[in-house]
Amino acid sequence: MNADPAALDKDERIELLRQMVRIRRFEERCVQLYSAGSIRGFMHLYIGEEAVAAGVLTAIGPEDAVVSTYREHGHALVRGIPMAAVMAEMYGRATGCSRGHGGSMHLFDAERRFYGGHAIVAGGLPVAVGLAMADALQERPMVTVCLFGDGAVAEGEFHECLNLAALWQLPVLFACENNQYAMGTALAREHAATDLALRASSYGMPSWPVDGMDAPAVATATRRAVESIRGGGGPCFLELRTYRFRAHSMYDADRYRDKAEVERWQEQDPIPRLFAELCASSELRDNDLAAMQSDADSELDAAIAAAEAAPYEPVGDLTRYVYTERS
Repeated sequence: MNADPAALDKDERIELLRQMVRIRRFEERCVQLYSAGSIRGFMHLYIGEEAVAAGVLTAIGPEDAVVSTYREHGHALVRGIPMAAVMAEMYGRATGCSRGHGGSMHLFDAERRFYGGHAIVAGGLPVAVGLAMADALQERPMVTVCLFGDGAVAEGEFHECLNLAALWQLPVLFACENNQYAMGTALAREHAATDLALRASSYGMPSWPVDGMDAPAVATATRRAVESIRGGGGPCFLELRTYRFRAHSMYDADRYRDKAEVERWQEQDPIPRLFAELCASSELRDNDLAAMQSDADSELDAAIAAAEAAPYEPVGDLTRYVYTERS
């Protein structure tokens, strides 16, 4: 599915670009901080996939729920979690959105209905179905968006959750970020049938593929799906065909991909792609992208300074939220 130029107005498309720039600059800075030892643990970068986060999460409302994976920095930022809270969590500080307990893979913000950061592949799908069931039972007109990678399609939870959501007509949008690789395993080496949207449609829900490198196309498809779900049409499935430019994680040597393949996908980089379209339609000028990058850098500088000045959680609180003493 490609974008309908008339579906999004100028301001909406500029906002998509702005959000993608924020994600890209955040992650590029995180690479530097990780290499310097300021950020530790596992870290999975989203560089190349920004159109999905921007397109999906600007197309839903603040009342809707979001369930994410361990590659969720971009999701959290677009959802509205302050960059300072995300960066503090990366540093493991008490001012982080998960109080420093979760780090890169476990961002969480109940106030904004952002329910993880799930480190287990496909682990967020049952959570999403549960949230949607709660909304349905209480007759709340809300949608739960569940973001997951193509690797999750091989897990049992995927099939169980799609089946239950379709059977009970739950208000869930299953948004599969198909970046072509489950860690180091190419899609075609893992799945006999690689059309994931077609597979999801076998559960009786509307499913279609989307160019995941085209932010307006992602936003248009998400709006279409959410409108159907909110109207009582039951769950929908989007296969967002995208690509990560970096390795699976910072520990990954990335020896399983041909460099020419990466370069071909980089030619579809969603940021210069949308910027070129906006310039061609005279909606932006050549120096506007640099201005967006400068704004993002200023936001980042403030977030890093706040994170570095923030305290760690007191040692006495390490077991808080873990055990409950019986009275």
